Amino acid sequence: MDDAKAGVFASKFDALKRLSAELGRDPTRTQAAGGNTSLKHDGIMWTKASGTWLAEAEQRDIFVPVRIDPLLDALHAGDPRAEKGTDFIATELSSTCLRPSIETTVHAVFPQAVVLHIHCVNTIAAAVRREGEAVLRAMLGKAGLAERFAYIPYCRPGVPLAHEIEKVTGQQTDIVVLENHGLIVAGNSVSDASALLDAVIAAIAHQPRDIGAEADIAALARLAEGTGYRLPGAKAVHHLARDSASLRVATAGALYPDHVIFLGEEVAAIEPTDDAMRSFLAGSNAGCDSLPPLLLVKGLGVLVRETLTASGEALVGCLSDVAARIPADAPLKPLTAEEIYALTHWEAESYRQSLDRKAAAQ
Repeated sequence: MDDAKAGVFASKFDALKRLSAELGRDPTRTQAAGGNTSLKHDGIMWTKASGTWLAEAEQRDIFVPVRIDPLLDALHAGDPRAEKGTDFIATELSSTCLRPSIETTVHAVFPQAVVLHIHCVNTIAAAVRREGEAVLRAMLGKAGLAERFAYIPYCRPGVPLAHEIEKVTGQQTDIVVLENHGLIVAGNSVSDASALLDAVIAAIAHQPRDIGAEADIAALARLAEGTGYRLPGAKAVHHLARDSASLRVATAGALYPDHVIFLGEEVAAIEPTDDAMRSFLAGSNAGCDSLPPLLLVKGLGVLVRETLTASGEALVGCLSDVAARIPADAPLKPLTAEEIYALTHWEAESYRQSLDRKAAAQ
């Protein structure tokens, strides 16, 4: 690459890093290690590494260079190497020991140069509803964006999702909503993709409910003493237990992949009494990691397991933001037992969990 081309690439890459960091710092757009971004240039796709945080894009080297054509050949041939993507890293361009995002094949099937995949709470709030596609199509239609939109029924992230997305990708389709998952937009430049993302999020914005008075933190803290639970980092999440509509959403079952990975398969809820807490602990093998990471004390507030990681805290916030944006009477579509099993027994997600535990121990 000559100096002029190198300068053009560096400018594009710096723009992607800035945008990625902005997206990662906004918990309504993506949380913890969720979401990923990419830039294609001269046959190489620079994609976020698995388990890294977009918020750190300007402070850490979190992008991995992957050769696009060999990766796509492997995807189309059913080559299992396409799942990890590590065999397609352009090692001469980077000495990273990180793995490409679990969504690398998803990014590769888009023809556009820039792909942004985020776990936007406004998107999720619609995409976990049974009528989610119709709701989103109507909202995007009002903004003149419906013709550019495709809706993908839920399937496991990674290669299965890439195959489904490839059926609809093209220059005319640059907005893709993933059922029970999130949002993807694509553009031929970072600025184009960023502007489209802003337009989509504005079009599908849901006003969160306001439940008024703050939770009784002192009562929650007293109930948590000696139980293996603690108060969450953010006070705003307490509405999950204090607002009946949010409580319904939170206890309906796991609604999207990162909830399963960082918060477990289900959320526990108890009455706000000492007897209820004692009964719950007696049935949950207290003191072990078998305790549900998230415990809702009905009408009172939220408790989290003492060992919950920063990623887990971020996903409590995500659930709080999503639940507050879902109408009280909207039918929900939780993940099935089979879909949850596919996530919890997928090596790529086990790898992300191991990185999360390692970061928490440092």
